[in-house]
Amino acid sequence: MHYVASGSLSLGSLGLLRLFGASWSWSLAAGLGVYLGTGGWRYLYVVVRTAKRDINGLYVLLKVKLALWHHIRNRNTIPSIFAQTVARHPDKPALVYEATGETWTFSQLDQISNAVSHWALSQGWTAGDVVALFMESRPLQVALWLGLAKVGVEAALINFNLRWDSLLHCLGVSASRALVFGAELADAVSEVSSSLSESMVRFSTGDLRPDQMAALNCHPLDSILASAPRNPPPCVMSKDRLFYIYTSGTTGLPKAAIVVHSRYYRIAAFGYHSFRMRPDDIIYDCLPLYHSAGNIMGVGQCLIHGITVVVKKKFSASRFWEDCIKHNCTVVQYIGEICRYLLSQPVRPSERQHRVRLAVGNGLRPSVWEAFMERFGVKQIGEFYGATECNCSIANMDGKVGACGFNSRILPNVYPIRLLKVNEETMELVRDKQGLCVPCRPGEPGLLVGRINQEDPLRRFDGYASQDATRKKIAYNVFKKNDSAYLSGVEGKAGMAAIADSTGNFNCNSFLKEVQQALPPYARPIFLRISPCVDTTGTFKIQKTRLQREGYDPRLTTDQIYFLNSRAGRYELVTEELYNAFEKGSISL
Repeated sequence: MHYVASGSLSLGSLGLLRLFGASWSWSLAAGLGVYLGTGGWRYLYVVVRTAKRDINGLYVLLKVKLALWHHIRNRNTIPSIFAQTVARHPDKPALVYEATGETWTFSQLDQISNAVSHWALSQGWTAGDVVALFMESRPLQVALWLGLAKVGVEAALINFNLRWDSLLHCLGVSASRALVFGAELADAVSEVSSSLSESMVRFSTGDLRPDQMAALNCHPLDSILASAPRNPPPCVMSKDRLFYIYTSGTTGLPKAAIVVHSRYYRIAAFGYHSFRMRPDDIIYDCLPLYHSAGNIMGVGQCLIHGITVVVKKKFSASRFWEDCIKHNCTVVQYIGEICRYLLSQPVRPSERQHRVRLAVGNGLRPSVWEAFMERFGVKQIGEFYGATECNCSIANMDGKVGACGFNSRILPNVYPIRLLKVNEETMELVRDKQGLCVPCRPGEPGLLVGRINQEDPLRRFDGYASQDATRKKIAYNVFKKNDSAYLSGVEGKAGMAAIADSTGNFNCNSFLKEVQQALPPYARPIFLRISPCVDTTGTFKIQKTRLQREGYDPRLTTDQIYFLNSRAGRYELVTEELYNAFEKGSISL
């Protein structure tokens, strides 16, 4: 607003001088002087510093938006876009399974997914039905959801770390009619088998003994697909939904985020163009395929842009660079602490003998960023931010160390996202006298939001399978009256659990056993803080600010703080000595 006022004042001065007969040169000089004198020089400084970045960002935005409108106008889906990719590269390797070295060409992936389509039709499933996929990463997982999508059936991609209640919740919230699971997860399925609906038909892939299959009441999918037709299935008018991807569940039970065809394309295309990927790239995808980073940002480059993707069953720090060399990879993916894990490995020759030029992902800390590039010789970091379901994704296109993206100061309304002020006590949005949200100033922390426009494929918010969960992620009267915006929230890694124990009888070992049964590893509290009571506000909301400020420093509280030593399999008391080890980085969190 300040820049607008400066501009208005300078234009007014220009008009006034012209009215009194001043020449154009004097009027322009005076107008510029007024603009600079009232603070407009700051805006010009911003323009000079960010113009190149913003123009590049605008180019990528327009390129993706035009492509999306083209596909929407022609009613293209991810399967139909993939069919065009197959026609261009029928014999090119599409997916390589690192565990076995098995390679599927684009034609083979197409044919196997066709077999999945015919199997789905033989089960009587129709457009809108849901089938849950529960397996470790492998090319078949891609063929399964792709083949289902060809006949309008939606896959629910279940996190293979889930057990018990969380697993049952994910199967239930998606209303899945069937479950396909990997043999490696037979025990997890067995644990919940008695709680599954009898109408939920089960299929297994991988090696299971006949007695195991009988106990789990499942059918052998591998042999079924081997005998299924591989010609294209009959054309089915599919609905807008492609599949479900679940949130991490660190702040509650996982939510089933709806991924529509246009969202899948948007995420993959932004990654491709923002980070200047090439058709001849080979991507090393060591991220789980139940999540958008591995299955859309990674595999999406295969299906849409014809890039070969190497699928790794599970991330291995010790094998990472050897795998990249073996498969001639030029792009790698990371998330969270993967880069730090690689840096903690002993130096070996292979870490500089690869062809990797680009690392794409999110969660790379500034302290690790430059060390990673320098040690491993990776020239470009493609850091981005964006939850699966959000409409406010951002990307670091200019390589600024520590940044996950940007919001243009020159053209802020081209991509209407904002950082908004929140009340640190309640985490509620701060509003002005007109009831609108208050944007943060440069350098201030806040909540990222994106304006919702359901008619724009870049701005739409499709929400979750649960309508209640969807409503909680939408705020109203944000930028202007009667508008709506998506709230990005905090879905990060679990940190500390504060537990009120007035009796002094809390048992860490018993607690850990319960947590291990109920929660996947990433959702288990790293720290426990045992207090006689928990602070609350006058309206009985938990007061978290003091706890957040004090963190896990034992010098700041008389409460007992425990640390989860995952190697030892127990919670240990945090002493001042242990705290100092955390701070020095000699013990990783």
